[in-house]
Amino acid sequence: MSVQTDQSNQPTKVDLEMMTKALTLAKEAGDSGEVPVGAVVYETDTGKILGAGSNTRECDKNPSGHAEFTAILNACKSINDWRLNHCTLVVTLEPCPMCSGLIVNARLGRVVYGADDPKAGAVRTLYQLCDDDRLNHRSAIIPGVMAPESSELLKSFFKRLRDAQSQS
Repeated sequence: MSVQTDQSNQPTKVDLEMMTKALTLAKEAGDSGEVPVGAVVYETDTGKILGAGSNTRECDKNPSGHAEFTAILNACKSINDWRLNHCTLVVTLEPCPMCSGLIVNARLGRVVYGADDPKAGAVRTLYQLCDDDRLNHRSAIIPGVMAPESSELLKSFFKRLRDAQSQS
């Protein structure tokens, strides 16, 4: 499968397909009590999925259990290399500072994300770590892909939590 890379910072057809997969992972995470975030890392030129993940912080009692962290680690294991400059990360929520640092260190070529994160977003909202020219690597950023779907998952998850707490 040959994938066209759109240089205009618009999502490609493959980006949209991968975001759909990430949303499925996010829904599964939400159903298991995790904050509903999903992520996929794929080879930009071929569309081959190298890693995927969803939030597992509650289940694993691990603060690094973020969807994109898991997807990046799985992708690195898949290719037996820490360099992912030929890859795209697709994630339903804007990455936090920890994950944005990992994106820079893994040298991901592109980052596609859904909903902005006004409390911890480190790609566009609060910080711009992934394309900061003071760092040794910069990723192409495509924000807001399927943002309404990503936002709705998060809003409904937190509404269910608040409703459950108010009934206690």
